[in-house]
Amino acid sequence: MGTCSFEVIQWIMIVISQNRPSTKARSFHFIAGLSTGILSASLLQPADLLKTRVQQASSTTLLHTFRDVTRGPNSLRQLWRGTLPSVIRTGFGSALYFSSLNALRQHVFQSNLLTSAGVVSIPNANVRNSSSLPQLSNLANLTTGAIARASAGLIMMPITVIKVRYESNLYSYKSLLGAGSAILRHEGIKGFFSGFGATAIRDAPYAGLYVVFYEQSKRRLSQLKDATNSSFGEMKRTSSVPINFVSGVLAAGLATAITNPFDAIKTRLQLVPGKYANMVQASRQMVREEGFRSLFDGLGLRMGRKAISSALAWTLYEELVRRGESKWTDANVPLQ
Repeated sequence: MGTCSFEVIQWIMIVISQNRPSTKARSFHFIAGLSTGILSASLLQPADLLKTRVQQASSTTLLHTFRDVTRGPNSLRQLWRGTLPSVIRTGFGSALYFSSLNALRQHVFQSNLLTSAGVVSIPNANVRNSSSLPQLSNLANLTTGAIARASAGLIMMPITVIKVRYESNLYSYKSLLGAGSAILRHEGIKGFFSGFGATAIRDAPYAGLYVVFYEQSKRRLSQLKDATNSSFGEMKRTSSVPINFVSGVLAAGLATAITNPFDAIKTRLQLVPGKYANMVQASRQMVREEGFRSLFDGLGLRMGRKAISSALAWTLYEELVRRGESKWTDANVPLQ
């Protein structure tokens, strides 16, 4: 995100700061999450589309899928098919996730009972950290991340189903309204929640594991930087960006590899709900008909996309939070 984008967001923050502090905080984290979600979804839509196509038919290869998508007129445009539902889903999903995650982390951080129980980590003044967020224990990071992601996933599930079908070549929806009408007409309300079980089991552990790995990686990299740096002054703001980005890549790679089977199952349930009754039956049938490797279809694409999108989203989000805190601290208005 360039300087112009930051200036736009900072202008919005000035408007928000005129509201009550609690409203201002919720709006700030919501807009920061929305901005990073829209950016990552727009840039990485081709990877998402190719992943969906590979997962819908495991007999194909990435190269064959790419050639098939780009064959014919408007080949470049075809790679961004489904961008609108993807932007809506990722943008507002990230906004809900980051704002709810911040609220949960702040609540846990400010709880005296949880602090005494060791759920909240008391910052060590001698150990610098690149994080601008509350420091919690691994268990608290895992739990708050999982709850926030599962909640956002439930709310955004209808647009998620439409997004996946837009990316597939099994459906020929012409508009979001047309897609919603077709799903409602043929499958009823439950059609908008196809694959939610697999989605929740994928997203909740992924988000929880991601936050754990992300915070641990930032802590380790910050300590490594200190060990190789003769300066014992405060960590410069610019140094937090590469640490946060690398931590995001590492965390996303690990969490993606662990949760990919649920992503493959989720895609099948959303694309062909008539063939697969539920998550357990779908996994058994996939393994029986296509082998165990079918559970890891699209792993490379998903890992690459998640590594970049998560690292980009979290790095920008933390930078926006850091700038917001600096701005309102100068104005004696706490961003909590």
